[in-house]
Order: sequence, then structure tokens, then C-alpha cells
Amino acid sequence: MPQGLNDEETTLTKAGIEQINQLFYMEKEFASLEAEERKKQRLLQEKPALEAFWLWIETNKGKIMPKSKLCKAMNYAENNKKGLEAFLEDGNCNLSNNWAENSIRPFTIGRKNWLFSGSPKGAAASAAIYSLIETCKANKINEYKYLKYLFEMLPNILFLREPQLLEDHLPWSEKIQQICK
Repeated sequence: MPQGLNDEETTLTKAGIEQINQLFYMEKEFASLEAEERKKQRLLQEKPALEAFWLWIETNKGKIMPKSKLCKAMNYAENNKKGLEAFLEDGNCNLSNNWAENSIRPFTIGRKNWLFSGSPKGAAASAAIYSLIETCKANKINEYKYLKYLFEMLPNILFLREPQLLEDHLPWSEKIQQICK
């Protein structure tokens, strides 16, 4: 039994994890579907599972100590219900934020090195480059080609006067997707 949990909490913890795992199993089944079909299947199959999870929390929260980690987790889930259900409404969203956390990991590691950037402007420049590189990776474009393109093209664009001109030079634009694949 995990330290600090009584038998009731251990049983409830396992039951909660099983319910959450059920959502991940369903997501795995839906991974190959197009976004619209994934949304449809989520609403048909995962929404009832989530409703059962919320009911489980409501039913069992009174059975555990209010300051226990399990109760805190249940309160967190309840307080963030809307955000935790947001993935149901968009087939392009992921159930988990692991992808986002993994993509910022190099950034957070690099942040420690910014202490030695020489100046706040140097640290800001490093952060900007990290952000650009990670955005390139997220949009599946070649980072080197993209940076080269920017360095060649941006000096010729009056984007300070017309910031909307930058839209065509962002990693997700069709033009950049074609040039920098």
C-alpha cells in the first residue's frame, strides 16, 4: 500500500487510475482517425466515460480525508473540468499534454544556460531562437532552411509598418511549408 494511504484511498486511487486509463485506451483506438471522426467517436464513447469519472469523484470524495493527495487530485479535476473536457470538442487536440511538455523540455534546460548569456538581451535572443526552432519542429519544417529564409527575406519586408505581412512568414503558413519542408 502506498505510504500515507489507507485501504479505502488505495482502492479509490486504483479505481480512478483505471477510469483515466480507459480514456487513454480509447484515444489509442482513435489515433488513426481523421479529426472529425475522432471528435465524433470521442463524443460517443469518451464523453460517457468522463461523465462516469465525474460521478465517481462526486460519489467518493466524501469518503476520504480532505487534505489527502487523492482529495486534492479530485478537487483539481473538478476545478478544471471544463479544460479537462476541451479535447472532446476538437479532434485535433490531444488528451494528454505530454507532446507539449516534451517540446518545451529543451527550452527549460536551455533556460539554465541563459544565466551565462552575457546580458538580458542575449538571453532574450536565445529564448527567441529556441522558440523558433521548436515551432519549426512542431510544424515539421527544416529549421535551417527556415532560418536561412527569414534572414534573407525579412530585411526586405516592412513588417514594422505592416505587421500582418509577417503572417506569410510563420512556420505554419502554406508558403513556408512548401519552401522549408
